[in-house]
Amino acid sequence: MKDRAFPFAAGDPALPVAEYAELREKEPVARVTLPTGHRGWLVTRHEDVRAVCGDPRFSKELATAPDAPRLLPIARGSKSIVNLDPPAHTRLRRLVSAGFSRRRTEALRPRVTEIADELVSAMVAGGAPADAVAALALPLPITVICEMLGVPVADQERFRAWSDRLLTVPGPGEDAAPIAEAGMNLAVYLAGLIADKREHPGDDLLTTLVSAYEEGDRLSEEELITFGMTLLVAGYHTTTSAIAHSLLGLLSLPERYAELVARPELTERAVEELLRHSQIATGFGALRIATEDVELAGVRIPAGDPVIPLFTSANRDEKVFPDAATLDLSREDNPHLAFGAGAHYCLGAQLARVELQVLLERLVRSAPGLRLDDPDGEIEWLTATAFPRPLRLHVAW
Repeated sequence: MKDRAFPFAAGDPALPVAEYAELREKEPVARVTLPTGHRGWLVTRHEDVRAVCGDPRFSKELATAPDAPRLLPIARGSKSIVNLDPPAHTRLRRLVSAGFSRRRTEALRPRVTEIADELVSAMVAGGAPADAVAALALPLPITVICEMLGVPVADQERFRAWSDRLLTVPGPGEDAAPIAEAGMNLAVYLAGLIADKREHPGDDLLTTLVSAYEEGDRLSEEELITFGMTLLVAGYHTTTSAIAHSLLGLLSLPERYAELVARPELTERAVEELLRHSQIATGFGALRIATEDVELAGVRIPAGDPVIPLFTSANRDEKVFPDAATLDLSREDNPHLAFGAGAHYCLGAQLARVELQVLLERLVRSAPGLRLDDPDGEIEWLTATAFPRPLRLHVAW
């Protein structure tokens, strides 16, 4: 079994990494060398990825422990809910889950619809061509998450600028100080916002979290700030990337967009298929550390080794998704892992679904002739971020 350097050589970011199909077939648990020089494992099949995510012997917390090697572009000792193991993760999830119930999320649909209507109408009124990333993919999620948190409209632009900087991945030799400064500014701002919500409660998620109380327990100030910053990642950056990838995937196949225009009742299935089909995550965010020797798919993973369950590879597993390379908007059985699996299944999954569903509904109604302005042109990608996406996506209609 030979070591491979991970991540693999970059190809088209819109397409699956070529090596993943070979690994699924021949070496589903593969030894790799990470950019830090550490040796680890890639897990590529759907069944095995789910197994890793559901097995407490694979720890997320150890990957960011204070004394851990810096395997991820994230601070050591991170107390974010996405990097904690039970029981700390279980406690935080219990306290915040009320803010993400299906009922509460669906109650946001009318407001999300208003925002999407305004954005689509403004794009169409501005005339073609337009940049769908700037017009739709960026402003919809940040507006929704700011309104959810209760961030005043006047503060939303700097809130967005800080969060954009925070998710930048510095290149070799680049100064990381601006990233740390953005994180500090964001934390200070959230601390002030939390203090204001204590004095002046509102009908927003941050107020709900400030007042969350169960079995004598509540969120600390540090936990509130950290969770607010985590929401920016889950509620803004990942959704922006999902929208951009989905629009590119849909418009790269004009017949698929025409199908959705003709059959808008397919929207919910289409969103699930676009999430499955898109190449949104790089894999590093799912990294775990084996806490003991574990056998997986006939391979012994030693205690202490990093393990990366690759959701984008699992979502192309032909054993689970027949004709997996095809974007099939009417696909019925679609157990994709775009939102992860196990205890760390994304809290905001339903909100992301609502945003994508509403946006597609508005687009097919207002711009039935939507298309890529230059379908043969090269797409420029934003790669210096935790969630790569098209930098711009010029469209016409």
